[in-house]
Amino acid sequence: MSDLQKHSERELAEMLQRGDASVMGKLYACYANFLTAVCSRYIIDYEDTRDVLQESFIKIFTKGSSFKYREEGSLKAWLRQIVVNESLTFLKKKERNNLVEFDDRIMPDISDETEEMNILPKIPTDVLYQMIRALPPGNRIVFNLYAIEGRTHKEIAELLGIQETTSISQLSRAKKMLAKRIKKYITEKQEPR
Repeated sequence: MSDLQKHSERELAEMLQRGDASVMGKLYACYANFLTAVCSRYIIDYEDTRDVLQESFIKIFTKGSSFKYREEGSLKAWLRQIVVNESLTFLKKKERNNLVEFDDRIMPDISDETEEMNILPKIPTDVLYQMIRALPPGNRIVFNLYAIEGRTHKEIAELLGIQETTSISQLSRAKKMLAKRIKKYITEKQEPR
């Protein structure tokens, strides 16, 4: 029986708020795999992912008393946000994320991408996950923040210290690259062997 089955999210949140030391292991057991997956969407290197997760858990335990439980899922969302923020902080320190300003006048037309994106349910999640991880850093970061975290281009620009147009361009390029990879994957799967 997992710790989440033994303790509700609300109970874990209350333990965290009280500073109960026993919650550390329980939170790790419940959420480490999920948070590792979140972190690895941003950071490719395994050792770097481990370092960021360690920093994230330190922040979780030191800031736990300030967490306010709202409803089921709020603790998980808070934990995810800490990991995303720590991942972005790590990437900012490591490099400027290869975020480059693109001239929108020379951006290719991406209207055909939407047809490609409609076939996503046919692609196994792990394959799509690897396609996203294979994107160049700037494209990958913006794609994750926009498409998965639900951030606006304005929020992304503020988080990363870039222009909104850069965020838009990075997302556009990410979608185009993913559309090509998806098309190639589907084509290869349909070819007889």
